[in-house]
Amino acid sequence: MLSWDLETKYRSLGYEIICGTDEAGRGPLAGPVAGAACILPSDFNIDGLDDSKKLSPKKRDLLYEFITAHALSYAVAYASVEEIEEINILNAALLAMERAVRMLNPQPSLILADGNITRGFTKDAVSVIGGDALSPSIAAASVLAKVSRDRLCAELDTQYPGYGIAKHKGYGTAFHYEMLKKLGPSPCHRKSFLKNLHKK
Repeated sequence: MLSWDLETKYRSLGYEIICGTDEAGRGPLAGPVAGAACILPSDFNIDGLDDSKKLSPKKRDLLYEFITAHALSYAVAYASVEEIEEINILNAALLAMERAVRMLNPQPSLILADGNITRGFTKDAVSVIGGDALSPSIAAASVLAKVSRDRLCAELDTQYPGYGIAKHKGYGTAFHYEMLKKLGPSPCHRKSFLKNLHKK
């Protein structure tokens, strides 16, 4: 359940500016991975905010507009398909989140990062497992990352038609695998994710 307990705890320890960060798109077969970072006003109430995976697309879009209008600072960054292939998806997701954090103004004194790894961050960082369901700052970042990546997938769909990327967002649906076998991978596909394609 979302509460300000984490943010309050770390502010009491002297961290004045706290950001949440999260990623979207670790699992898909296509497209970049997105990272978002967000600094919210302290104890700011955002009605309906939750882990982005638990929200409908319409609710996520509404929250995206509210968060971007009221956040003290926010940013979304990406790691490319090429970077995913070169450094693996976990490191690429961490890279995207670190890029987003670096874009914030003001810079945070502490990062609350969803997950269990904080490797690569250049500021003090705390990993929070399930953080997008606990911390409003992380939940807001999860919405920003998910909505931004979904919108990018709509653009990829026009660049690389036929695969249905706007609909499934690059995830490995039956239709997606069927079209991959028919059309072959596009430049936006993660080749290392397709090693078992012909076994499907």
